Amino acid sequence: MGGGGGGQQQLQELSQQLQELQEQIEALEGEVDDLQQEKTEVDEAIEAIETLETGSTVQVPLGGDAYLRAEVQDIDEVIVSLGGGYAAEQEQGDAVDTLENKKETLDDRIDEVNEEIAELETESEQLEQKAQQLQQQQMQQQMQQMQGEEEGDE
Repeated sequence: MGGGGGGQQQLQELSQQLQELQEQIEALEGEVDDLQQEKTEVDEAIEAIETLETGSTVQVPLGGDAYLRAEVQDIDEVIVSLGGGYAAEQEQGDAVDTLENKKETLDDRIDEVNEEIAELETESEQLEQKAQQLQQQQMQQQMQQMQGEEEGDE
């Protein structure tokens, strides 16, 4: 009865696939976290642009948790990054629009990644069920083999 080895190998392959799926899911969840973080920052920027006016005092981060106080010279000169290393100077309202668009793009991307995660999780659940079925089959086979051997002793 040399048929039992196949199931074991299948189980190993399944658990390997499951592990790879888990890793992919974790990587994607990390990406969602980054995107959410970026969205929060865009939100904060929008809020700042909307509440500030010419003459407002702001804290300008210099990096390394050091800040300078500075006065807004002209709120209608907001420099917004357009991606790809380009930036444009925009009026207050346009700057907010650009950032709102950026937020929508981030939202779309978050939705896409979450869909990917959902698909991978479904796939992962199916594989887990398959693995459980295989384990049960193997248990039954072993039980039958044991019973068969006992009968042979009589």
